[in-house]
Amino acid sequence: MKHSEIKAIIWDWNGTLLNDVDICVECMNQLLHKRNIKPLTKEKYLEIFTFPVKEYYENAGFDFSKEKFEVPALQFIDLYHKNLKNAKLHTEVIEILKYTKSKGIEQYVLSAMQHDSLIKSLNDSGIYKYFKHINGIDNHYAHSKVEIGLELIKKIPFDKEEIIMVGDTLHDESVAKELGVKCVLIAKGHQSKERLNVNGSKILDELGDLKLYF
Repeated sequence: MKHSEIKAIIWDWNGTLLNDVDICVECMNQLLHKRNIKPLTKEKYLEIFTFPVKEYYENAGFDFSKEKFEVPALQFIDLYHKNLKNAKLHTEVIEILKYTKSKGIEQYVLSAMQHDSLIKSLNDSGIYKYFKHINGIDNHYAHSKVEIGLELIKKIPFDKEEIIMVGDTLHDESVAKELGVKCVLIAKGHQSKERLNVNGSKILDELGDLKLYF
């Protein structure tokens, strides 16, 4: 797909534009420590993180026969928001958003982050102005982005062949497939390049490489 064929980009937020992997590992390890569960290395995190996140928690060692998933899930969200100020945009985000805007390509955000928190995070990061529509989920449990993605796609006035989704996980790839749009994955987020490289999707090492893709 050449740039002339792309009229809209649907961006994922966490891990794709926002570099929040380190704080996610730190917050999760605090929860694991309280439960006497072995902490995660960053490498292990990139290996086991998945959607729905309940499966990721189980992979990390949580036993939901002893407590409900909602307990650590809400504890994590609380810790995450307390540490969110330490997460910065990936280095090339502003540049690529400006570049995309200069090409007349409409930009959207689709995220598994709770919607109000997503809006605040985008505003705090100074990039809210680049996006025509922003869709987050209505709870903190990050089950799937498909439903809100289907809502978002209705707001985009272009054919699906003219829309591309940019994310950092296999879930983003699955969502793009459900939406009927092409997907590009950036290997700097919540899953390793090795994990991403299973279904033949386009995988880029850096956000800036999108310029060549367009």
